[in-house]
Amino acid sequence: MLASTRPEKFTVIRTGSNDPSFRSLVAELDTDLAIRDGDDHAFYAQFNTSDRIKHVVVVMCAGVAVGCGAFKAFKDDAVEIKRMYVPPVQRKQGIASLILHELERWAHELGHTRCVLETGVKQPEAIALYTKCGYRITPNYGPYIGVETSLCFEKHIRI
Repeated sequence: MLASTRPEKFTVIRTGSNDPSFRSLVAELDTDLAIRDGDDHAFYAQFNTSDRIKHVVVVMCAGVAVGCGAFKAFKDDAVEIKRMYVPPVQRKQGIASLILHELERWAHELGHTRCVLETGVKQPEAIALYTKCGYRITPNYGPYIGVETSLCFEKHIRI
């Protein structure tokens, strides 16, 4: 586990999927997604297992986990961003951007040059975040091809 303190009040921790704070935040995320996705939740859930993700970022504030994200190998030079979540009471503080930038930095350190991700059309906060952070909408990939409730994004990372 690698921790780095930011000048702000947040501490960014690089860890893995067994981290208790990550698991707790992902449980909250899954509860939220079950409501947003409704009948589509089982379809999406099958692609969002977190048990063997090696690259996880958790943001802490005063000893409390306030956000998380992860990536896993995708193909060639790319990683897939997964499990991004900031609880509603912690939003609007730049935490999600901090997480996403740390994931990009870590992926770049490992030699990757692209990040891809999928989000749902019922997640306007996520769509706004990814757009603001330089991600562009691409044709849906893999299991999301033809899924009208999915949006896929890509960003070439240059740190």
